Amino acid sequence: MAGGNPVFDRLNKQIEKERYAGFGSPQGNPQQGTQAATTGYATQDAMTAQQLNEMYAQPPAGPADTGRVTVDDVVVKSITLFVVTVAVAFVSWFWTEANTDMTLPFWLGGMFGTLILGFVIAFMKKVSVPLLMVYAVLQGAFLGAFSQYIAAIPDYDGVVQMAVLATLCVFVAMYVGYATGFVKVNDKTRRMFFFAIVGYGLFSLLQVVLLMTGVIDGWGFGGSGMLGIGLSILGVGLASYSLAIDFDSIDRAVQMGAPKKYSWLLAHGLIVSIVWLYIEFVRLFARLRD
Repeated sequence: MAGGNPVFDRLNKQIEKERYAGFGSPQGNPQQGTQAATTGYATQDAMTAQQLNEMYAQPPAGPADTGRVTVDDVVVKSITLFVVTVAVAFVSWFWTEANTDMTLPFWLGGMFGTLILGFVIAFMKKVSVPLLMVYAVLQGAFLGAFSQYIAAIPDYDGVVQMAVLATLCVFVAMYVGYATGFVKVNDKTRRMFFFAIVGYGLFSLLQVVLLMTGVIDGWGFGGSGMLGIGLSILGVGLASYSLAIDFDSIDRAVQMGAPKKYSWLLAHGLIVSIVWLYIEFVRLFARLRD
């Protein structure tokens, strides 16, 4: 177990089930190994010296050749999902700017759509690329409407731009910190992060329900006071460390020879963390403005 990351838990189970090449020593029937060896010698005898030299001169097969996850795979998939999310966010931004009555439908539809679809993706046995794309579209619709709503408030002028810049800076800082070993990720910190994020998630859902029912207003618990700002700082901290968890999950998946299809899930997790960090920064800067 690697903490509470459902994606990485699925990686472990899948690798153990399929026993991909490069993950541990091959285990099986000794007779099968003998037969394979015998067949190999027979084939070798039938090959010419030139064919043998050409075979041994070939470079060893890498992860890409054996259908396993590579860092490049995750980068390409991450860029793909990011472009879809940002493109839809721009459409949602300009659409809700011209049609203010569509702000709430885009906001709530994207928010609850990603929430429901997120659970489906996390617990599906198969990796569904179309579902990941739909998630990116819904996420973009929410982001555009949410950002446009914030930008339209005079007191929050510049908050969206500040949040984008802060998100970019933290992403770079967390990557450098993880790559240099300054930010540590291990099984213990993963477990601690899992319980923290579950608690924060339940708290956030309760807050959304209370906001929609009118029990609380504004930015929710704590408002723009010290308690509210403290909660936003906590959210920024959790979202930031989530990036380190994602980087570590990618490294582990590559080292363990995870199936290539999981590069989509790893990319999905990375984009979700980036969006979460951006939202927390918007909330924090808006509270500070108040």
